[in-house]
Amino acid sequence: MKPIKPVFEQMTNDIKTIQKNVQIIAVTKQVGIERTREAIRAGIRHLGENRPEGLAAKRAAITDEVSWHFIGTLQTRKVKEVINQIDFLHSLDRMSLAKEIQKRANHQVDCFVQVNISQEESKSGLAPEETLQFIKSLEDFDKIRIVGLMTMAPNTTDENTIRQVFKGLKALQMEVEAKNWQHAPCTECSMGMSNDYLIAAQEGATFVRIGTALVGTESEA
Repeated sequence: MKPIKPVFEQMTNDIKTIQKNVQIIAVTKQVGIERTREAIRAGIRHLGENRPEGLAAKRAAITDEVSWHFIGTLQTRKVKEVINQIDFLHSLDRMSLAKEIQKRANHQVDCFVQVNISQEESKSGLAPEETLQFIKSLEDFDKIRIVGLMTMAPNTTDENTIRQVFKGLKALQMEVEAKNWQHAPCTECSMGMSNDYLIAAQEGATFVRIGTALVGTESEA
């Protein structure tokens, strides 16, 4: 696999030519602990996992000061294993999950509400028209702070289709932000992955989630 540092530096430079306020999350779900440590040595400070087991193993082995992001669908029964090990959750999409976070968390968790902008049946997330009411309903959940919205673009090479999805999330994020809800500052957009992160940056992403293009994959991971 390629060394991570030059790849990370190139990605950072490419993104900064578009906008400066974008954080790269290295999605380390398909690599092991040593490769994750290499990512940290390269200067990466945001790490993303999508399985409780992978998160637990890396949290136990890595003591560096990094922010941990859970980016996958979180089953309600797994909340107790995950929620106090992370700084950000990118997949809040239902009230049952919010209630379990409220019950299990011992600190306030920064959450992204997942929105299915493309309205694909294969994707999780709230419908756009449900999003504001859902966020408003979380007002009394003191363990949850809605920092932004998250979406995934369709798996397509049609740049315009991808761009429209990201535009839709950005517009919705700004609509929530304008409400000035104390529990939901909603200033962030988590969108863009290995194949489309530059388009996401152009359309207002503040966090991009990059796995294979940045850290690669390992068969043993």
